[in-house]
Amino acid sequence: MPGRLTFTATPDETADTFSQVTTSISALSQTPRYNIAPSQPLAVIPNTAERALDYYVWGLIPTWAKDLTRVKPMINARSETLAEKPSFKGPYKYHRCLVLLSGFYEWQKQPGSSAKTPYYIRLKSKKPFAFAGLWDRWNAPDGSEILTATIITTEPNDLIKPIHNRMGVILPPSAYETWLSLGEKPPAELDQLLVPYPAQEMEAYPVSTFVNSPKNDGPECIRPV
Repeated sequence: MPGRLTFTATPDETADTFSQVTTSISALSQTPRYNIAPSQPLAVIPNTAERALDYYVWGLIPTWAKDLTRVKPMINARSETLAEKPSFKGPYKYHRCLVLLSGFYEWQKQPGSSAKTPYYIRLKSKKPFAFAGLWDRWNAPDGSEILTATIITTEPNDLIKPIHNRMGVILPPSAYETWLSLGEKPPAELDQLLVPYPAQEMEAYPVSTFVNSPKNDGPECIRPV
């Protein structure tokens, strides 16, 4: 269940990786991020007609929510229950997105201890990639709107399994067009995409607990220990 991400790709690297689904990378003006936490902006490509890269708040707020003080933004969504949960079944049909990243962190519990070891996980190619995500639009009483997103999770592959019991759904480039299709998409056509990514294409290594604080956001977060 990814709770922290990195997005350190250059605009050229991102354009090369996602050119098949977007020609707009103007939102990539921000500096590299090494410790993206919930409630912060996620780089996303939503399934809108423009497919322009944008930044949505990490933590989905359903469009039907009436009072934000009574809603807990949802940073992850289990793939097995997307078509059933009130907060996700609408976005699963209509509001899907790619969540762009360079890597993510998971914390491994240590036997007989309350301590947890953070691991940094990425593709062996070190190229940026995309989680399957959902987005929604919440309209405030004053007329303003908040665009939010969540990351879909599935069972872990063999690399992640010793570290955590869930992992984000990494979509291969061949699935981008289907995932970003406009309009309603039957869940049966999408469910087959929500599977663990091949472990042999990924790598994981322990990093310092420096990453535990979201206030720390620099290359030290991904430095091996």
